[in-house]
Amino acid sequence: MTRDERITKLRKSRWIRYPRAEQILSQLDELLKHPKTHRMPNLLVFGETNNGKTALIQRFVQQHLPKLGDDRTLSRIPVVVIQAPPVPEERRFYQAILDQVFAPFRPSSSIEDLQHETLRMLVTINVKMLIIDEIHHVLAGPLLKQRHFLNVIKYMGNELQIPIVAAGTHDAFNAIQIDPQLANRFEPALLPRWSMNEEYLRLLASFEPTLRLEQPSNLIEPVLATKILTLSGGTIGEISTLLTRAASRAIDDGSERITNAMLDSCNYVAPSERRRVALGT
Repeated sequence: MTRDERITKLRKSRWIRYPRAEQILSQLDELLKHPKTHRMPNLLVFGETNNGKTALIQRFVQQHLPKLGDDRTLSRIPVVVIQAPPVPEERRFYQAILDQVFAPFRPSSSIEDLQHETLRMLVTINVKMLIIDEIHHVLAGPLLKQRHFLNVIKYMGNELQIPIVAAGTHDAFNAIQIDPQLANRFEPALLPRWSMNEEYLRLLASFEPTLRLEQPSNLIEPVLATKILTLSGGTIGEISTLLTRAASRAIDDGSERITNAMLDSCNYVAPSERRRVALGT
């Protein structure tokens, strides 16, 4: 494999297992198996930006892919994932779901018709769980619209008797709290920022083999581990970006290992420095 091919492969997304993510995946599996009741349990996955929420959701979806019928068309989509609309609008919410399940609709349809068609389609394809990513977008609208949008989510969960999973930043927690009834139904699942402990070192140890460098970098060495944590700001997305950038440079220059010097020279700008760099100060 050429250097360019190795770097291209390195830059592809990959799943890194770690205990908290596996625990939340297990919770999602339990929710998926939950029998229908008049009050279904829900889950709120939240944490810092770029700390693994979307990757975790994608991992779960990959484990529960749509099923094909005898005619090779989609007959069942167990998990439907949408991104919350940028503002809390009911129409956009239904349209996002219908788009995701490949259902045709007229954008000019009334909200009542879109609601009816959305519920009908989700029953038809036997959806077992609805996941709404970026739920903190709810806060982008006035309070009245926020409450209405949350009522729509609550209504859908009640009508379909399926668990609803919401995901977003720490603001997502505040968004759900707007509706006390809804807040009581959503169990919070925090993805915390990483800190210097055994779990973080195990994460680095899991990352290292995925970089496929020819020489050991020993990422868990205290000085190197501390620098990675400091530069990345302690989020798994930034840790991955930093290590990918450094490993690409190590492949390109033939050194085949990540060092302190490599972390300084791989053109990675720490999140804490990006505003200053952008402003040229």
